[in-house]
Amino acid sequence: MSDAPAGMLIGVPLNAKRNSLNLVRLVLASSVIVHHSFPLTDPSYLGPNLLGDGLGGWAVIGFFALSGYLITGSRWGKSFGDYLMLRIARLYPAFLVCMVLTSLVFAPLNYWHVKGSLQGFWSTPTTPFNYVFANIGLKMNVYDVAGTPLGVPYPRAWNGSLWSLYYEFFCYLLVGVLGIFAIARRSPWPMLAAWAVATAARVFFGQLAPYWGAGWDMEYLTKLVPYFFAGGVLHTLKRRVGMHWLLALASAAAFLGLLVVNTRWGGQVGSVFAAYFLLYLGHVLPSPNWVRVHDISYGMYIYGFPTQQLVMTFAPQVGFWGLIATATAGAAVLAAASWFWLESPIINRARASVAVEHASPAPPVPRPGEAPTLG
Repeated sequence: MSDAPAGMLIGVPLNAKRNSLNLVRLVLASSVIVHHSFPLTDPSYLGPNLLGDGLGGWAVIGFFALSGYLITGSRWGKSFGDYLMLRIARLYPAFLVCMVLTSLVFAPLNYWHVKGSLQGFWSTPTTPFNYVFANIGLKMNVYDVAGTPLGVPYPRAWNGSLWSLYYEFFCYLLVGVLGIFAIARRSPWPMLAAWAVATAARVFFGQLAPYWGAGWDMEYLTKLVPYFFAGGVLHTLKRRVGMHWLLALASAAAFLGLLVVNTRWGGQVGSVFAAYFLLYLGHVLPSPNWVRVHDISYGMYIYGFPTQQLVMTFAPQVGFWGLIATATAGAAVLAAASWFWLESPIINRARASVAVEHASPAPPVPRPGEAPTLG
């Protein structure tokens, strides 16, 4: 007899609580550190090209696919306002603190190490305050603080990871708007339609480019949004399509096959396959319980690059592998601090606020001799 619930066409459901998705995301965040170690030690080499993208690019894509699944689950059953508050609480405070820490601690350390003093640090065009305020809307417009980092192989860029958060939050808004319509919560078709439109925009990018103009925004949006919606599609189908090893292998093969056919848009066409394979990894991989409970992957992602630049400031001789080891360890410490002291408390407060707002009022206590009201 099958363990699958009624209505499940294949496999078993992904356990919402006991899964290894945090572990998968932690591996993806660590992969970004590995990828960035190539140009941060040798700017002439950006890393190996893996079917159209680098290791870090594929890691970001993996983040978007998993986020699409998880964020869709967060959206359904909540008002748009509650959903938006929870998304902002998850993403923005840690982003802001990372920028402040970079501009007021990391950048002065680099400036002082190279110049021997902080003279001139506060009077440059990109002061710490300018850095924070220029990027405060999640869109990365400025990458240096007072010209730092200086004296490193890859200068004037403190964080090459934060750029993706702007596009991720845009995806949050898309799912938020989609969730306003009741049919999107009842049927998979609206999410499938959104995925199809996003994928078509990538496939026909050349023909559509004259209508949306030049710039990197549409390049990144058409690249990443299909993966986000692919995760959303799988969430809407979770009661019909479960986790099964055969489907995971077939998905991996189909995704790689489409990439071989066309590295420009093959991944987007096969994005549902990629998302399914990642979810399956989250289903079958063993994970330490502390990783399940404590999600430091976001902190690893945002602190990896500045930690690498700080390592290259004081120990440029560490080389490629040494940079990976030291920066991963350093970023893990910062990520854990961010999770325990900032992210987790703020998330819990936001959730508690939503729970209190929607809690049913306690029934009135009848006075002595008064019968309780029924109905």
